[in-house]
Amino acid sequence: MIPVYPDFSELDLLQRATLHPLFQQLPDGISEFTFANIYLFRNSHHYRVSRLSDGLLLIAGEDADKPFFMLPFGLPDEALLRQLFTDFATMKCVAASQAEVLAQRGYRLSEDRDNFDYLYLRKDLAELSGRKFHKKRNQIKAFVSNYAYEGRPLLAEYMPDALQVLDAWRQGRDDPGDYAAAKEALEKAEELQLCGGVYYVDGRPAAYSLGEELMLGSSFAIHFEKAVGEYKGLWQFVNQVFASILPDKYATINREQDLGDEGLRHAKLSYKPVDFVKKYRAVLL
Repeated sequence: MIPVYPDFSELDLLQRATLHPLFQQLPDGISEFTFANIYLFRNSHHYRVSRLSDGLLLIAGEDADKPFFMLPFGLPDEALLRQLFTDFATMKCVAASQAEVLAQRGYRLSEDRDNFDYLYLRKDLAELSGRKFHKKRNQIKAFVSNYAYEGRPLLAEYMPDALQVLDAWRQGRDDPGDYAAAKEALEKAEELQLCGGVYYVDGRPAAYSLGEELMLGSSFAIHFEKAVGEYKGLWQFVNQVFASILPDKYATINREQDLGDEGLRHAKLSYKPVDFVKKYRAVLL
C-alpha cells in the first residue's frame, strides 16, 4: 500500500507489482527509473514513495542530507508541483521532455552531467569494428590468447560464484562503493528479474555482469559489472561478450553514469557512446 502525500512508505518488494509495470512504460531510458534500481539503492538514497492527490507517484530521497524528489511518471498540476519544490527544494532525474516543460513554467534547469547515462549501440560493443576500437580488439586478443576462459548465464546455480567475485572486488577497495546494492541484486535477481553472465578465468570466477531492459524494451541497462584479478583484457572481453549475447531487440546498451569520476569518464568515453540519456536538476527561481 502506497500512502497519500505527505505520508510516505519505505520501498519493499511487494510494491514491485505496482511500480514495475509503470517503470517499463517509460520511454526516456533513465537508468535510475526501474523498480530494481530504486529498490536496490533505497538505503543509499533514503528512497521512499508516496501517491499524490492526482494519482501520480512521487519518489523522495536524500543525498548528503539534502532532500530531493523525482516524478518519473509525470508532472502534477502547478499548485501541487510548487508545493513539492517548497518541501524538497530540488527535483532530480528530470528527463529531457520534462525539463522543457519545467523551463516553460519558469523553473531553473541545470544539466546533471555527472549522472548522464552513456548509451552505446549494442552492435558497436559486440563487434568492435573499425579503427576507433583497434586498442579494444588488441586487449581482447591478448586476453583470449593468454587465458583459458568460460562464460555462463547468471543462473541461480552460479550466483555463489558471482558473489565470490563481488566479495573479492570489495576486499580490494578502501570504500564499499555499491557493494550492498550489488550483493542484494545477486541475492534477489530472480525476484527483480535481473539477468546477466558470469565469467571464469582458468576455472576461477573472475567477473560478472547484471542488468535489465528499459526504454520500452529497446535498450539494456548494465546495473552492475565487477571483475577481479590482474587479467589483461578481462574488462574489455566481458564488455564485448555480454553485448554479443544480448538479443538483437536491444538496439542500445545503457552503461549508466560516471558520477564525475574522471577515470570512469575516460573509460566510458573510450567506447564511443552514440548518445547520452541526459538528466537535469530543477529548482525554483
